[in-house]
Parts: sequence; C-alpha cells; structure tokens
Amino acid sequence: MAGVWIIAENREQTLELLNIACELAADIGTRVAAFLSQDHERVQDYIDCGADEVLVLPPLASDQSIDAYIPIIAEEAKTGDPDLMLLPATMRGKEMAARIAARLDTGLCSCCTALTYDEGSKSPVMERLAHGGAAVQKVTCTTRPAMATIPPRTFEPATPKEDRHGQIRELPAPPPSEVKVLEKKMKERVAKDITEARIIVCAGRGIEKNEDLAFIRQLADALGGEVACTRPIAEEYHWLPEELCIGLSGAQVKPDLYLGIGVSGQVQHLTGIRNAKVIAAVNKDENAPIFRAADFGIVGDLYDVVPKLIAELKK
Repeated sequence: MAGVWIIAENREQTLELLNIACELAADIGTRVAAFLSQDHERVQDYIDCGADEVLVLPPLASDQSIDAYIPIIAEEAKTGDPDLMLLPATMRGKEMAARIAARLDTGLCSCCTALTYDEGSKSPVMERLAHGGAAVQKVTCTTRPAMATIPPRTFEPATPKEDRHGQIRELPAPPPSEVKVLEKKMKERVAKDITEARIIVCAGRGIEKNEDLAFIRQLADALGGEVACTRPIAEEYHWLPEELCIGLSGAQVKPDLYLGIGVSGQVQHLTGIRNAKVIAAVNKDENAPIFRAADFGIVGDLYDVVPKLIAELKK
C-alpha cells in the first residue's frame, strides 16, 4: 500500500495535514491515506481535498479511550508499509505518535515545522527547532515509516478539487484493553485558545502592574483580537493564565498580526511567534531583540503609545 498517511483529531487538522501530505506524495510518487474516527460524514470531503483512501476507525465503547486505536493503526502500518505518517502535535497526537512509533520500532520527529522529500536519499527531510529556537535541526529517518508530528496551523488547509474519487475502508474493532475509562470530566478553560486567534496583542514585562493590563485588553478589543502574554506575566506575576503564554514552552501561534507591548523578544518567546504573518512591537528600548524580528516597530514608552493607538483605532 505504501503512501503518506495522516491521523488527525478534527477537520481543520486533517485538512492541514492533507495539504502537506499531497505535496510529499506527489514528490515521492505515491498516494495519500487518511484515518478518521469522529468525522465519518466528512469522508468525501477529505477525498475531495486529496485523500486517495480513507480508513474509517470504528466507534469506541464508553469505557474506551482513543488510545484503543493505537494497536489498529500500528497493525495497518505493519501491513501497509507507509513511507511517512503524520499526526498533529497536540497533547493527544504527540502521545499517540510516540506509542505508534514504539510499536513500529521507527523514528519520530516531534513538532516538525517543514517537510521536503530528498530524491537522493529517497526519504523525507524533516525540520524542527532546536536549542530553544535558536537553530533549525534537519532530521531524516532511516527506518520505515518515517513519522512526524506537525503543530497546528503550520500549513495552510487543503482545498477541494473536482471529480476526485477514493477508496473507503472500515477498520476492525479495537482489541480489548486492560485500560478502562471510569469517568470523563471536561477541563474548564480559563482563557480562549490563542492558537486560533488572527490578531494577538501580547503583554510583556514592560507592563508595570496588573491593573495596567486593562488598556492592553482595550487595545486588543479595538483591533478585534485576543490578549496573550510572555512567560513572566503568567508564571512569575500570575497576572494571566498560563494558556495565554506564548513561547517555546507555551503556545505556538500563527496570527495575521502579532503586536507585542513591552515585550523584549527573547529567543524563547520569538520561537512562539515565528509564523506570524506580521509582527509589530512597542518598546522603549531601541535595542530590544523584538525589533530584529518585527516588521513594524515603535520605540517609545508603552504608557504613552498604547492610549494613542487605542484613540486612533476608535476614530
């Protein structure tokens, strides 16, 4: 069977992975297969967007977790011998990828930010950030299948094409597991998911006190965006929830506009915004590292600049 296989949790991730999977499959000269479990009604949608085959995972019993799919997927891979398997770099996706890779005794590139196919070595070349985001590491896998997890919004979603046809195959029920789900509780989010935000206003250490976050929120509201922060604001001062922290150990975002207010721009933070389409910053230090990454910058006291920005936006 071979091919590029993708396993995702939702439609948006599936379309993103389909996009890069189709590009790689064209370079390799192979096909694309997608596993799905929750979006059964979207089978044709995924075929229209590039999948040559959709493998439908069976519904789970109430006491089963999504981990029950791991042995099914691993057995399919042993039989089908894919060239490459892609999963989303979410908490669940990374755990599943690691466990599938262990069952297949193969290599895994975690949080891969770019993929190409090397014709010479006949293998995918995967890129990921290293040394706190200061370097890019290139990884090749000498075993089959190569595996990688892809952070959400790394690639644009695939778009439908006309007159596409594909195969649909139902997979067998998962084997009994010694692990049983006794109870499920929804985790209450205390903040919005900033990875989905198109506009982000980020508060940095230049903010002097908690009360001053009010005009950061006003600026975000005027722009139609969301508030985020750097690590010190969340972990040291506890002014905002950790879910709003951007950086190497926080959220990786890809907004249309990122506006840093009082953000110095250390490499760990810049790693989290490197995929922003436009980066703008306000900082009184003209030598702040954020300006080296910014498309637009204002050197000035944020307590003077931000109220003026809000006033202009409200006109």
